[in-house]
Amino acid sequence: MSRDRDALADYTAAALKSSAVVLRSYSTSFGLASRLFEGSVRRQVESVYALVRVADEIVDGVTSAAGLTPEDTRRQLDDFERETERALDTGYSTNLVVHAFAHTARRTGIGTDLTRPFFASMRADLEQAEHTPESFAVYVYGSAEVVGLMCLKCFLDGHAVSATETKKLERGARHLGAAFQKVNFLRDLAEDFESLGRSYFPDVSPDNFDEAHKERLLADIEHDLSESRAVLRGLPPSSRRAVALAQELFAELAARIRATPASELMRTRISVPNTVKLRIAAAVLTGKRGLEPSSPHPSRVEAQ
Repeated sequence: MSRDRDALADYTAAALKSSAVVLRSYSTSFGLASRLFEGSVRRQVESVYALVRVADEIVDGVTSAAGLTPEDTRRQLDDFERETERALDTGYSTNLVVHAFAHTARRTGIGTDLTRPFFASMRADLEQAEHTPESFAVYVYGSAEVVGLMCLKCFLDGHAVSATETKKLERGARHLGAAFQKVNFLRDLAEDFESLGRSYFPDVSPDNFDEAHKERLLADIEHDLSESRAVLRGLPPSSRRAVALAQELFAELAARIRATPASELMRTRISVPNTVKLRIAAAVLTGKRGLEPSSPHPSRVEAQ
C-alpha cells in the first residue's frame, strides 16, 4: 500500500509539473503573476489554468489545424469533459492535465457546479457565432467567472473565512474573471471575427466598431476591475500580490487599448511589453501599485 501511495504521489507531482508547462507556454502575463503565489497555491492555480486552456485550445483551432472535422472537435470536447468528471469522482486520469486538475479540485472543493458551466461555454464556441446580451452574460459566466471562482477556492484552501466574507470575495472573483475575458475579447475583436468567425460583444463587429463602442466596453471593464480591486485585501497573503499583479497587468492593457484609436485596434493587436510588465511587477511587490485602498485605474500608458 505504501508503494501505491508513493506511486500516486509521484504521478500527481508529474501531472502538476505538466500544468505549469502549459501555463508558461501560453501566458506571459498570468505566468508572471503566478510566480507571486506561494508554492501550494501556485500549483493549484496552474492546474486550473491548464485544464481551461486545453479546453479553450480544442475549440479555438488546434483541432482543425490537426485535420479534425467540426464533429470530431465536438467529440474531443465532450470526451475531455467526461474525463474531467470521471477524474473528479476517482481522483485519477491518464491525462496529466486532467489528473492535476482533479487533484486540486478534490482538495479545494471545485465541483461540477463550476466545471459544467465552463464546458457549456466552450461548447457554445462551436455552435454560436454571435451573442445577445443574455447569451453573452451566460457565456462570460461560464468561460471566465467560474474560472475566477475556481481560483478563489484555491486561494482560500486551508483558510477560515466567514460566509459573508466569502460572498464578497466570490463577487470580486467573478468580476475579475469577467474583466480578463472582456479585455481579451476587445483586444482580439478583429482576429476572433476573421479567424474564428465569432463576434462576442452583442451588436459589435469589426464593421461597426468605433470610439463610442470602445469607450462603452472599456467602462464596463473598468467597473469589473474596480469591483474586484475592492476585495483584494480580503484575500490571504499567499495569493494577494499575485492577484493584484494580474489585475494591474490587465488594467495596463485596458489603458493601452483606450489610448489606441478604434480603427487601429482593427489592424493591430495591443500588448504590454515585457519591460513594462516587469516594472509593474516591481511596483506591486514594493506596495506602490495594486493594493492601495482606492488604487486608480491607469489614466496613462506606462512608458516602454
